[in-house]
Amino acid sequence: MASSPPTPNPQKQITLAGKVIAITGANRGIGLGIADCCLSNSAAAVYSIDIGDTGDEFASVSKQHPGKLHAIKADVTNEANVTEAVERILKEARGLHGMVVNAGRTKHKAALDFTTEEIEQLWSINVYGSFYCARVAALAFIKQGVKGSIVFTASMASYRPNKRVPSAPYGASKAGVRNMTHTLAMEWAPHNIRVNSVSPGLVKTAMTYWVPQQPDWEQQLKYYGGIPRLAEVEELGGAYVYLLSDAASYTTSIDIPVNGVIGKDG
Repeated sequence: MASSPPTPNPQKQITLAGKVIAITGANRGIGLGIADCCLSNSAAAVYSIDIGDTGDEFASVSKQHPGKLHAIKADVTNEANVTEAVERILKEARGLHGMVVNAGRTKHKAALDFTTEEIEQLWSINVYGSFYCARVAALAFIKQGVKGSIVFTASMASYRPNKRVPSAPYGASKAGVRNMTHTLAMEWAPHNIRVNSVSPGLVKTAMTYWVPQQPDWEQQLKYYGGIPRLAEVEELGGAYVYLLSDAASYTTSIDIPVNGVIGKDG
């Protein structure tokens, strides 16, 4: 009779001590908030993989964590670019333990008004880019022989439409991300790679500055239910830190909604 595999010693503390984490699209916004939370939970180093330049916001977080926050310019829709970025991380940091696939694009308008170019731009980064980044990370984990963790940024739009600002292409792209989460978790479990996702609700970023400026915003909050404000980017970080940590060693193929402002019927 075959014996069961030995049970590993569970990690009781949620910490990223000693871990090197890559986060796509972390020069600002949600990605930078995740980076800050990872470093605040003892990550050895965090690398932002982003097509844009860093700014004052990035410099401020970097100053709080001297020598631990780095930026690499790369196009996540180009798998070769992402591979080069990850190879650089492996060379500089001598390891990679977690990948947050966060870079994304959003656009909200009626389905009949979307141009082909807008749809292709949105899906190129949200779907193709997400898949490429996850695959590159998985290959790096396998090469190192580490128990890696991949965390996608999905969206509450992957569950249901927002009646106020619909976007069929965006919601479909994020639903694709959640399907990737479950399928890749199944495929890569034999390699000791865990794959999960986080679905933010409405978050205060440069892309959502206009939301609370709407004249009927207070009425919208009553309609949505839940916590009557947008989330700060750092409020998402706990979910990512947990999923990246060894405390989540038996957690794979799940999505964590971080969704204070949109009630269950939003």
